[in-house]
Amino acid sequence: MRRAAIVTPLRTPVGAFGATLRPVPVEDLAATVVKAVVARSGVDPAQVDDVVFAQSYANAETPCVGRWAALHAGLPVEVPGMQLDRRCAGGLQAVATAAMMVQTGVADVVLAGGVESMSNAEHYTTGVRWGSRSGGVQLWDRLDRGRERSQPEWRFGKISGMVETAENVARRHGITREQADAYAARSHQRAAAAWDAGRFSAEVVPVEVPQRRGDPVVFDRDEGVRPDSTPEALARLRTIFPDGTVTAGNASQQNDAAAACLVVAEDRLDALGLTPLGFLVGWAAAGCDPAEMGIGPVPAVAKLFARTGLSFDDLGLVELNEAFAAQVLGVLQGWGWDDPDRLNVNGGGVSLGHPIAATGVRILTSLLHEMDRRGVRYGLETMCVGGGQGMAAVFESAR
Repeated sequence: MRRAAIVTPLRTPVGAFGATLRPVPVEDLAATVVKAVVARSGVDPAQVDDVVFAQSYANAETPCVGRWAALHAGLPVEVPGMQLDRRCAGGLQAVATAAMMVQTGVADVVLAGGVESMSNAEHYTTGVRWGSRSGGVQLWDRLDRGRERSQPEWRFGKISGMVETAENVARRHGITREQADAYAARSHQRAAAAWDAGRFSAEVVPVEVPQRRGDPVVFDRDEGVRPDSTPEALARLRTIFPDGTVTAGNASQQNDAAAACLVVAEDRLDALGLTPLGFLVGWAAAGCDPAEMGIGPVPAVAKLFARTGLSFDDLGLVELNEAFAAQVLGVLQGWGWDDPDRLNVNGGGVSLGHPIAATGVRILTSLLHEMDRRGVRYGLETMCVGGGQGMAAVFESAR
């Protein structure tokens, strides 16, 4: 079976909720990174067999965002596109799906990515198509409702949202507020240091943001990083739940961003003139109790290690998505592994942000660039998923 190579992984900067990227619709975010991947890789757009994009908070304004992005970015009309959703792992699933297409021979070159504009997630109603006899109409916030409806209530009971699941993990594993705040502060400090050292410069594609008056503003740096974060400062924030651990300071943010890469058959690289940054070694997804969705990386990584024969001893870098600091610490306990020198070395979801469907490719992009910088052979990417899942993938450096 052909190996799937990862070529030119790129991402936009991550925008804070309702901030700089708010005027940029999801199709423009996606098209921006698609254009950059095509241009920087040098691939002939006509050689792209398909475009696979993830989006978790989709709506009818941009249906089938993979096809939309391909057309909006100016790819030939013959290039098809699709959309998928595995919530927080959607972007990584897009890459895995593209890899399966390449490995099975149905495609040679697939453009895979993820995009999310949480700032533009709409309110909606389910009660007006056939009219309402009396009373008002309920409008649902798509962001909040998606978290509340992440599992069938008849089977698992009511779960108020992802914060509740993080608190469940914290209680089960004895994670304290102080531990969560200390981890969150480290995430921000590492992300700030990475930016100051220029470690994100090669992977980030600037976004032009239109203004009501004047020229567009060029947005070129992650917006949620707080370099002055300390455990003491974070300790002053109020917890979401009484006597809980989760605060706005030690949880991931709501964000806007896009990320993409080419997934190419290894035996076609030379003919197409493409240089890979890495190869997909293997991937796995696993289910867990929706009430403790944050623990999903534990069974996912166990399944992946069983398939690949690898272990933490083989990994030079590990990227564990920081949905919540407490959830990260719970997963580390579940793994029985914790090496700060290899874990999230340039920050994560708490600091860089968590633009849901874009996160998987954002992490892949940052991971492969850092692996290349350090001369690391294997790197692990993994994340928890709302609704009770985990996903994990191992990548091998091409250098």
